[in-house]
Amino acid sequence: MSSPAARLLAALLACLALTATVTGFTPSGGGRRTEPAGTPAAAAYTVELTGDSSGGQWSGHERVSFTNASAQPLPEVFLRLWGNARRGCSAPPVTVTHLLGGTAAVLSAGCTVLRIVLPAPLRPGGRHTLGFDLDLRAPELPDSAGRFGRHGAYSHFGNALPVLAVRDAAGWHLDPFTDTGESFYTLAADFTVVLDHPAGLGVPATGSSAETPGAAGRTVTTATARRVRDFAWSAGPYFTVSGRSAGGVAVAVHAVAGVAPADARAILATAGSALDAHARAFGAYPYAELDVVLDNDLWFSGMEYPGFVLDRVKTSALVHEIAHQWWYGIVGDDQYHQPWLDESFSEYATDLALGRDGAGCWSAVAWSDPQERITNGMAYWDDHPARYGTVVYDYGACALHDLRRLIGADAMARLLRGYARAHWYGVSSTAAFTAAAGAATAEDLAPFWVAHRIDT
Repeated sequence: MSSPAARLLAALLACLALTATVTGFTPSGGGRRTEPAGTPAAAAYTVELTGDSSGGQWSGHERVSFTNASAQPLPEVFLRLWGNARRGCSAPPVTVTHLLGGTAAVLSAGCTVLRIVLPAPLRPGGRHTLGFDLDLRAPELPDSAGRFGRHGAYSHFGNALPVLAVRDAAGWHLDPFTDTGESFYTLAADFTVVLDHPAGLGVPATGSSAETPGAAGRTVTTATARRVRDFAWSAGPYFTVSGRSAGGVAVAVHAVAGVAPADARAILATAGSALDAHARAFGAYPYAELDVVLDNDLWFSGMEYPGFVLDRVKTSALVHEIAHQWWYGIVGDDQYHQPWLDESFSEYATDLALGRDGAGCWSAVAWSDPQERITNGMAYWDDHPARYGTVVYDYGACALHDLRRLIGADAMARLLRGYARAHWYGVSSTAAFTAAAGAATAEDLAPFWVAHRIDT
């Protein structure tokens, strides 16, 4: 048997010669797209990692193949190493070495951006592959658990895998990390992730997982996910309850020690009903399963990844994070520049699923600054963090409730379902949504957008 490095090199040499043409596709939710919103597109990630005895450190290899979907040659790409955001370059917990298929430049943006110069500019429609060794060390978090870090016996790996940055009409998206909200923006991609871990540790993850025996005392979990924007997993001695939603989606709840079994079962029921409610509203959930990791030591209420949710035992937070499976997961957006497109929409979806109609909410709106807008980006909210939740979550959801009242409940339901279908696995924008809303009604919506501070 050849070594992992030799196998990786052989795969790279084969893939470097491969070219492909981007074509349109019909998403499972219906509708039609003729090309991706940006480049590099049609990415396929293959990752093989071996974890230590604690599940907090992983090392191995990552390979990513991608297509240049733009009309211009692509001389470079960028990897986002989001896991380095808090530690920066002093002790980066995500390290990339032994790069094949390109030349690595100096890390930037607090070691969250790695520029890679390609051997030659990649022609439009051409395909290329990068490979590298990868080392992940979950930072110790003594006070509370986070989306990437180790707290007690449990480690979470959210935004830990290096992923390709996006270049679209606005250029390369190399925005800084924010803790106020999210900075993430990726295109739908395929992931195959192989995790070799101690048999006593659970590794709930994005995608559909299958286990096989590994070396003595170890298990190999292979997780496969198609058309997702990221990949996340956790590791620890979880206890698990599982079931299936009425709509047929497999749901598993993985709870840390200290979570009551009754709470885990209640969260399982909530997750199933939320999946079904959102599917009725916006289109069928396109993935086979959903994993929920319950950890009451999280410093936040919840965090979403494709097919994977970190959550406290908190019903409303869980319904909101599951709504993100549609609003950002399926219908993507630039979370740094237009966060309302996933947060406001997920909060509105949460209200619908919980039977809330937002009656009278606009009468309670009070703007604190002339520049405050529902559509402001994270650069503004990082300067005004106390207002982020109020405006983007609360006022944003309220604006969507008001839009429903203005154009009618049936028209609003058709609008959102049709909009999701038209942008399935694609990327939303404020301009696209306001245009779709305008086409859904005979009402002149221009005064509505102005009154609700939604810049079109």
